[in-house]
Amino acid sequence: MATAAQWIEGARLRTLPLAVAPIIAGSAAAYEINAFKPLYAFLAFLVAFFLQVGVNYANDYSDGIKGTDEDRVGPLRLVGSGVASPRSVKYAAFACFGLAMLAGLALVALANQWWFLAIGASSVFAAWGYTGGKHPYG
Repeated sequence: MATAAQWIEGARLRTLPLAVAPIIAGSAAAYEINAFKPLYAFLAFLVAFFLQVGVNYANDYSDGIKGTDEDRVGPLRLVGSGVASPRSVKYAAFACFGLAMLAGLALVALANQWWFLAIGASSVFAAWGYTGGKHPYG
């Protein structure tokens, strides 16, 4: 069973700047036109954070069950190293996607921009399809 430190390492937090940079840029632009809303920025951050961690866990799961990470040199992979079961890593990915969806739904409702639901849904499918599914594109 993986330790908390291993789960954190498996989340690949070093990839978070990729997710957070657009939130910072958008928040700065909103601030410049006096439209910055801290709650919106925080909810957007949660969406980005949980999607990024979710895709990292999904990648770990998919590569792990395919055997891609068995002889890996580099950062820890939870499934490939055997410290976590494929099932638990898959559920962690789904939990992160669920949390991203909840934060996204709250943001969409507050902003009254319901068309963003389609973008959110496509983001989750893209995150899972990166290395998972029948035709991964990653």
